[in-house]
Amino acid sequence: MATHGKRFLNALKSFDRDQLYTLADAVALTKKMATAKFDETIEMHFRLGIDPRHSDQQVRSTVLLPHGLGKTVRVLVFAEGEDARAAEAAGADIIADDEVINRIMKDNWLDFDATLAVPGMMPKVGRLGRILGTRGLMPNPKAGTVVQPEDLPRAVTELKAGRVEFRNDKSGNLHIPVGKASFDEQRLLENAQAIMEAVARVKPSAVKGVYIKRAVLTSTMGPGVRLEVAGSSSATTRQS
Repeated sequence: MATHGKRFLNALKSFDRDQLYTLADAVALTKKMATAKFDETIEMHFRLGIDPRHSDQQVRSTVLLPHGLGKTVRVLVFAEGEDARAAEAAGADIIADDEVINRIMKDNWLDFDATLAVPGMMPKVGRLGRILGTRGLMPNPKAGTVVQPEDLPRAVTELKAGRVEFRNDKSGNLHIPVGKASFDEQRLLENAQAIMEAVARVKPSAVKGVYIKRAVLTSTMGPGVRLEVAGSSSATTRQS
């Protein structure tokens, strides 16, 4: 059984864990309970009504957070020639030429936070699947990280500004960062609203029952605050 510190236990006394809160109220509560000595990350966690064993029920997409994540995002772009120059001009931190690709392959070098690639580079990038895939850094068309050359500047700008990729895990759950506890409530709320809308928008057509079964907002060291979600199984239970 997990044990929690005094700060966590005191936070539990400040709200009802069984109650469903509006997003605005949950943001206020979660921010108030983020009292660690470092700037905690605020996150949203979803339990989805999908069967992750089926390819037509996978959830994978991106969301552009209006206020970013409160950190510098190092973007690596797999491109050559004019495409590489365009990416660099747009603010890419690293252009992955053959030397960089070999460094990733031989040394497991991963000093970057996000990747982009043009289609013509994917045969080379494919060799890095084992390394990049386990860290969620493999460029993928479904996630919007394999882009046409003319879209590279926009994609680089969005990643630097706070575009976040999300995908379900093996249990059918999503874990998405919202921002930092040092953000004001309005910025956290607007980021959280963007995430809610993005997750709802990519509901697989093969899912026939309840899509979002449960949603929770939490900070790195704090307890989870349950969210009201229209049509969720928990909301239905509460109203019955």
